Amino acid sequence: MWIQNFIDYLRYERNLSERTVSEYQADLEAFKRFYVALDENYDWQSVDGSVVREWMLHMMEDGQRASSVSRRLSALRTFYKFLLQRGLTDHDPVHSVSSPKKERALPTYLREAELNRLLDGTDIFPEGYVGVRDRMIILMFYSTGIRRAELVGMNLQDVDVHLRQIKVTGKRNKQRLIPYGAEMEADLQLYCEARAAFCKQHSSSDALFLDERTGERIEAPKVWRIVHKYLTLVTTQKKRSPHVLRHTFATSLLNHHADLQSVKELLGHESLSTTEIYTHTSFEELKELYKQAHPRATEKGGNYGH
Repeated sequence: MWIQNFIDYLRYERNLSERTVSEYQADLEAFKRFYVALDENYDWQSVDGSVVREWMLHMMEDGQRASSVSRRLSALRTFYKFLLQRGLTDHDPVHSVSSPKKERALPTYLREAELNRLLDGTDIFPEGYVGVRDRMIILMFYSTGIRRAELVGMNLQDVDVHLRQIKVTGKRNKQRLIPYGAEMEADLQLYCEARAAFCKQHSSSDALFLDERTGERIEAPKVWRIVHKYLTLVTTQKKRSPHVLRHTFATSLLNHHADLQSVKELLGHESLSTTEIYTHTSFEELKELYKQAHPRATEKGGNYGH
């Protein structure tokens, strides 16, 4: 009767949608089935926080997402709040139970083979300044892991060709130095030559990357469109932004055994915990490789006695 009273309250006093009411009812009935299965003598008055925690653990071990578990606990909290307000109970087993932390979305990244296909492909980038610039933009994101705003804000003097490093101004105007390798060195030389030829006719800006129409510093929305255009050629992932290349940079370093502290410094993160999410990405890739490589990775149980 308590569940029905609560459902009537949601439907007629709070005017919630039928779908929402049905979800509340299903969540409460699921908890009731759980505590009765534990002990048939349990009821809404006698269950305590340990039973609620055991239910939460059961759901998570059953593969439910933290967001789904949190929603069900929220339904239970609302139910007991209703019972307390109506004087039906003086007992709330949920108040001491914390919801599970929601999963952090894993960053989207490209496979190394996809970037190689783009950067090593022929007839992908057009001739002239635009093609050389666009390839340089893609390679710089992938080779240094810088943010879009950092790339847009770079000036020609921020590139040290002798030490093979770039100076980047990040969030809160904090500057950091990022080294680059032989491929980017060769491409930077080609780009600087193309840029110099372009500037003779069109520009006197100090910006490293220039808009071919205005001769001024390239703007962030255009950089996004350039990256999206070229990533579309090699991936079907929904996210195809400069930040995906930043994620790809970090993931590639960790997959090739870079230490987390070094990756943190290169990315310009304030906290190591921000960088740690990339270890989960690398582990997800490792799990996929395991599933593909191990002969029994996808087997479900054994046929004992047969």
